[in-house]
Amino acid sequence: MSGGMTHPTRFRRPPFCPNPTCDSHANPATWCFIKKGFYRRDRAPKRIQKYRCSHCGRYFSSQTFSTAYWLKRPDLLEPTFHRLVSCSGFRQVAREFGVSHSTIRSLSDRLGRHCLLFHEKVRPRTCPGEPLVLDGFRTFEHSQYWPMDLNLVVGTSLFVYGFNDAELRRSGTMRPSQAVKRELLERKYGRPDAQATQKQVEELLRRVVPPRGVVELRSDEHPSYPRALKRLKDRTFVHARTSSKEARTTSNPLFPVNLSDMLLRHSSANHKRETIAFSKRRQSALYRLAIWTVWRNYMKDRSENRRVGPPAKVLGLVPRALSVSEILAERLFPDRAKLSGWLSDCYFGRITTRAIERCSRHERVFAK
Repeated sequence: MSGGMTHPTRFRRPPFCPNPTCDSHANPATWCFIKKGFYRRDRAPKRIQKYRCSHCGRYFSSQTFSTAYWLKRPDLLEPTFHRLVSCSGFRQVAREFGVSHSTIRSLSDRLGRHCLLFHEKVRPRTCPGEPLVLDGFRTFEHSQYWPMDLNLVVGTSLFVYGFNDAELRRSGTMRPSQAVKRELLERKYGRPDAQATQKQVEELLRRVVPPRGVVELRSDEHPSYPRALKRLKDRTFVHARTSSKEARTTSNPLFPVNLSDMLLRHSSANHKRETIAFSKRRQSALYRLAIWTVWRNYMKDRSENRRVGPPAKVLGLVPRALSVSEILAERLFPDRAKLSGWLSDCYFGRITTRAIERCSRHERVFAK
């Protein structure tokens, strides 16, 4: 496998110090630790080995490197993953397992952060060798007065290279009362940036295509896309535009992203039309999109009939379709991934929703 991915294994010894300020965290060559006994618990594995770093003195255990670290219900992690890509809402999953909907939301957030790191670890770092298709998946947060685009870059292999969000202003036909309410909301919370799509598309393409890269880019006729490409002077794009009114068949140049949009709406309860399961926060929608991206790239077959493997197999990133247990085999640390910019904001929950004055962030010290 390429892209920096290793076969999921259970560590016989801790691979590095979990303390991000320790020299042995980023440089395992200096890694030295001492076993400090163990403790028992009711849930398997029942015997947990404890350690102490010889450099910084931090105490930790074998559970520190588990994706179930600090979870009260680790048994729900895999079932929640499956149900979130099977069009189940938080409360539906919560009723099935007899827990609070906030428990499922917390698990969704943790899975989203893990999948964000997993995709960044495995995705290609070189310039994509296939045409890329760009499009914005239209949805909304909190209410239909706060629409947004989930920008996707998809290869002709159907591999989703990356995504981000763009906050939009509600447009289209509105009743007079709706226009008045929009005005009141914007007066209270502010108006979304009119250049959000241009800025976010630039950020996304800058992340997916490395400097001096040359790629063929296909998109619809959105006016913000050419403006974003002009700002990427150190990259070369052969831009082909297709009307979004064209029939969405397999012969359409935008078919890879049209298929992704259809599959995203089909398998995600929060993006169904006329649903009450819509995302109340944009951050929550992005975490769920990260889960969907990993499922689409590394688990879901490109064809339901021919069974040719997931898109990541076509690119040589994985030898076969991965299971959820393999995706969640080891805990991934954000400081080792060196996240920056939008990715860092997304991971740590800094993407706010205007209509919610106090948006919680991911600021835990020891848990994921």
